Amino acid sequence: MRILEIHPQPNWILSIVADDGRMGNFDVSPYLEYEAFQTLRDIREFMKVVNGGYFVEWDCGADLSANIIEAYWQCCKAQ
Repeated sequence: MRILEIHPQPNWILSIVADDGRMGNFDVSPYLEYEAFQTLRDIREFMKVVNGGYFVEWDCGADLSANIIEAYWQCCKAQ
């Protein structure tokens, strides 16, 4: 899966549009317990997510692959 659009929500959810038209939500909150993601407990930092196409990342160094997102997101409807 390639991520076309990503829209962070104020509840640690990423709303995602995939290259095949599927749309879904990925909950990042379970990851906030891990050291690499602790900075993202500040919602202002979480909202600064960057779309890398095959991954998403934040300035703090935390990242998630599109494969992980696809495996665990709440999908879907096609556009």
